[in-house]
Amino acid sequence: MNQNRHFNLLARVLHWSMALAITTMLFVGAAMVVSLRYREPLLDLHRPLGLAILLLAIVRLANRLRHAPPPLPADLPRLQVWAAKASHWLLYALMLAMPLIGWGMVSAGAYPVVVFNGVNLPAILPHSPALYGFLRPLHGVLAYVLFFTVLGHLGAALFHAWVRRDGVFGQMAKGG
Repeated sequence: MNQNRHFNLLARVLHWSMALAITTMLFVGAAMVVSLRYREPLLDLHRPLGLAILLLAIVRLANRLRHAPPPLPADLPRLQVWAAKASHWLLYALMLAMPLIGWGMVSAGAYPVVVFNGVNLPAILPHSPALYGFLRPLHGVLAYVLFFTVLGHLGAALFHAWVRRDGVFGQMAKGG
């Protein structure tokens, strides 16, 4: 087991940059749904940001598999240990699944997968209205799951920082 007291530098940089990107993405996605006037410019931001999150998530997962996280406090109740591990793996799954489902949804809708002007990604799924009809609400539902998982993660981080004061928050917030 890793006895380091902090996450490695790459893990910390990826964590905080992705926290900003995912928070931005959640607000952009919510604004896209309710705004007709700004829908196109928001989509133009949403697609490349989703691709960036996907690429960063792959790097982050590879780093996580290569570098074990610092241990949780020994006195942490087993249910909280399980919840911490489960929620982290759920976050990884969502960071990978959300952009892939979005890409697949756009592909199934036969829309161009525009990253930015002149750069398109290939379709990853065939044109299929039925598949598009399945993926579109799935993308929205998983966005809510991501939102609530992020809120839970933030709540747990603040609980460790302000209530337990056990150093868990500092493992990601500070260098070591």
